[in-house]
Parts: sequence; structure tokens; C-alpha cells
Amino acid sequence: MACCRWTPSSSVLCLWRRDPFDKASDKQATMHDALVIHRPAGAATQLVLLFHGVGSNAEDLRPLGTALADRFDQAWVVSVRAPEASDVGAGWQWFSVAGIGEGNRPPRVAAAMPRFVQAVRHRQQETGLNAAATTLFGFSQGAIMALEATQHSAPVAGRVVAIAGRFAQPPRVAPAGTLVHLMHGEQDRVMPVGLAVEAERQLRALGVQATLDLYPGLGHGIDGRVVDGIVRRLGGQVHRGSK
Repeated sequence: MACCRWTPSSSVLCLWRRDPFDKASDKQATMHDALVIHRPAGAATQLVLLFHGVGSNAEDLRPLGTALADRFDQAWVVSVRAPEASDVGAGWQWFSVAGIGEGNRPPRVAAAMPRFVQAVRHRQQETGLNAAATTLFGFSQGAIMALEATQHSAPVAGRVVAIAGRFAQPPRVAPAGTLVHLMHGEQDRVMPVGLAVEAERQLRALGVQATLDLYPGLGHGIDGRVVDGIVRRLGGQVHRGSK
């Protein structure tokens, strides 16, 4: 059920949670557990994958996906549903947040990572686009998974955009050929902004090309400034991948 509407001219991009009794949205997102938001009319040059937060679903990132499709019309834009029923609310999750802490977060993320990587590889095979042509967008828990995927032995994407996210543990290696963009609200009380600041510092210490954009007044969410920041950061990058 939508909490509000969003158009390209509005200042806030609202994420909404579906009505748990709305079966139509379930049917729309069940094919391969993903929602195809945009399919290019011609040859695709990019694959954009969106990963939602815990207790949410693929439909919740449709406004962001639609905004990206308007700007990058040669890209497949797909919102991927997490595989497990959520412990929180009526949505889905990659890993449980029940009793989550600094000690048990890394093993939970590690246990979920093979399915996450498999989901990315599956969409790459379906579209015929490789890792260099892939951009991962993660929000909250989806951002944790996308960031931790950069620590995978084989690169899964050329770009990672982590919105209101964090690493499960400090990054250990510099991902070859992967650009990382961190975007975070300064008033985020779910994922404190200091986690993003520290992540950028750690990535740069490893020699990673990383950027950090902070948004005053923004809590745990996405607004129009974030979308504008994404376009600014990716404008010269989304055409670099190859089929």
C-alpha cells in the first residue's frame, strides 16, 4: 500500500510497503522472484539490479527503478525480491535480523551470499550482460548484501550503489574493477551515517574508487536528491560495460 506518490519533479522518493492482502503485487513479482521494471526497446548495454531492505519487497523499489529507467533507457532495470520470508513485517529478507549484532551479522551475511550471487548471475545470463555491465543498487539490507558482494572472489558487478547501508564487517580486499558509491542520510537512525563514513575511509585505504554523498535532513530513506546524486555519479559510467 503506497504511503505517498512520487514524480520526477517531487523532492521525495517514497518507498512503500505493499498491503499484505494485495495478491496482485505478489503475482507481479513472482516470475523468478523479480520485477522487470524496464526492458530496452533495442540492444541493452547495461543491467541494473535493485535490492530492497528487510521486511520489504521488489515492488517497493519500483519508483527508484522507474526514475533510473527514464535516465538510462538502454538498461535492463530489475528489482529482485529477497528469498526468505521476513522476520519483520510481511515482506522478505536475505538474512534474519532477529537478535542481530556485530558478532552474528557477518556469518548470516556469508550464509546468504551464495544465493545473492546466484541471483545476480541468473539475471546476467538472462540478459546476456556481464559483470562489467552490471550495476547493483542496494537499500538498507540490500545495500549490505551488495557491498559484501564486492568481497567475493570473482567480481559480480562493475558498480555498486549502497543507499543507507553498511558492510557487515570491514572490507578485506579491494574489488578489482568495481566502483563503489555510498549514499546516506545524515539523520539515519537505523543505519547511522558514521557507518558510511567509515566504509568510505576503509575502501579508500584499500585503493578502491569510492565516493560518499551525505544528505542533510534525510533519515533512513531515499529522496529526489539521492536520485540526482545517482545520475551524477553514474552518468559517465553506465555506458562502459559490454555485452
